[in-house]
Amino acid sequence: MRVLRLLETAAEAEALRLSQRARRTARSTLLGAIALVLLTGALGFAHVAAWCWLRDHLTALQTAAVFAGTDLLAAVILLLLAFRSGPGALEREALALRRRALAEARESVAFSALVVRLLRELRPRHD
Repeated sequence: MRVLRLLETAAEAEALRLSQRARRTARSTLLGAIALVLLTGALGFAHVAAWCWLRDHLTALQTAAVFAGTDLLAAVILLLLAFRSGPGALEREALALRRRALAEARESVAFSALVVRLLRELRPRHD
């Protein structure tokens, strides 16, 4: 019954890995959403303040270009931070354990099949 235990271990490891991955994805999504809300508010106030200051120094087109470039840069930085998260140590270990358990289960099944075939061949035949 070693094969069943190995398959059970592989299933538990995969469940743990998927749980960690789901937790990481949820955390990244939540952080990205909070950052988006805060960025929207901050950019609104920054636009008003900057517009008031720049209206005396630049043309309207130059002021709009400055705002668009700044917004684009901030959005790219936040997106990079949101998608930067990689698998943690526990998730990597669970994946390695699942792979090892499945490999051992395959080897065990193959060995068991070989033994059964050998025993059938060695069994005396009744004619």
